[in-house]
Amino acid sequence: MNKPALAPIIQVLDNTGASYRFIDCDEDKADTAVFCAHYGYALEDSVNTILVKAKGGDVPYIACALLAHTRLDVNHTVRKRLGVRKVSFASAEQTREITGMELGGVTAFGLPSELPLWIDAALLTREQLIFGSGERASKIICAPDAIRLLPRTEIVQGLAIARD
Repeated sequence: MNKPALAPIIQVLDNTGASYRFIDCDEDKADTAVFCAHYGYALEDSVNTILVKAKGGDVPYIACALLAHTRLDVNHTVRKRLGVRKVSFASAEQTREITGMELGGVTAFGLPSELPLWIDAALLTREQLIFGSGERASKIICAPDAIRLLPRTEIVQGLAIARD
């Protein structure tokens, strides 16, 4: 894969020392559930990286990585850990502005260095993980070790909960 826009993400992945590979996908099929259904990957191996906005507090935004078959516990775990009264999901525009990535391609790799990253502990139980690649035309498949080695990363038990 030789796309200049992916160079910063490739550098971050290389710095982890973990093995990874890119797979191409149709941009119209980049949203996680559609991608998994179309290309035959399990939701349990797919990761959503979500930007959350805190209202008040010391940290205005935080990125959260969780397995796609779960949902972010934004009203309990996230809000309480941030120590704020209210949190919300960042808009697509805010996500683009802060991360430089489009929805459907947001990845934990290559986030701005000042942005904290919380990872649901369940990610570390999988044999492989599928992340966005920073763009909608590809995904990253890697071992869980890759995410553990990122800067400003914290493993959070209970960050995500089962979907209703």
